Amino acid sequence: TIETLPLRIEGREMKKLRNKEVSSVKVVWGGPVGEYAIWELESKFRESYPELFSGNFLGRKFF
Repeated sequence: TIETLPLRIEGREMKKLRNKEVSSVKVVWGGPVGEYAIWELESKFRESYPELFSGNFLGRKFF
């Protein structure tokens, strides 16, 4: 199994679906095979990686 970790959040996007708004974050993941970015639901991502939203993650500043 190759472990990938979230490196940084590069963007935030709000989409309106019917009568509710859904917030997504663009997350850059990294591991032995390199980096790649995908959009994740902010609510689910915040549950799994709350440290990315605290303002300081591995010495880097984020949202």
